[in-house]
Amino acid sequence: MSPNVELVQNLYAAFGRGDIDALVAGCAPNVRWRVNGRPSDFPMIGTWTGPEGVREFFGQLAETEEADAFEPREFYASEDMVFVLGRYAWTMRKNGRKADAEWVHVFRIEDGKVASFTDFTDTAQFAEAWRS
Repeated sequence: MSPNVELVQNLYAAFGRGDIDALVAGCAPNVRWRVNGRPSDFPMIGTWTGPEGVREFFGQLAETEEADAFEPREFYASEDMVFVLGRYAWTMRKNGRKADAEWVHVFRIEDGKVASFTDFTDTAQFAEAWRS
């Protein structure tokens, strides 16, 4: 197994345990954490930078949504990139509405740390669930 895939799998495991400190420790000092889409549609769409930005992202995620399912399914490595296909389901804390979507996560690894992360998913579904 690729060491980059192993790193990413360990970060998903840390997220599953709620160990955000371990997840943040796996990020480079200049990490760019991005959820692709239009930020005006949903509070979890945007870009966060640095380890504190990643910590802020996960704090905001915990305030905004409750995980019903989180399933990284397929891992592919190419040079300094790791691509992960998966599915998640969330309940919006403010209104109880649900979103369930397939996703692609793209990680760029530098010197054994995550230099960038981008989430591609059905943002329209999340925006609809967010609206009251």
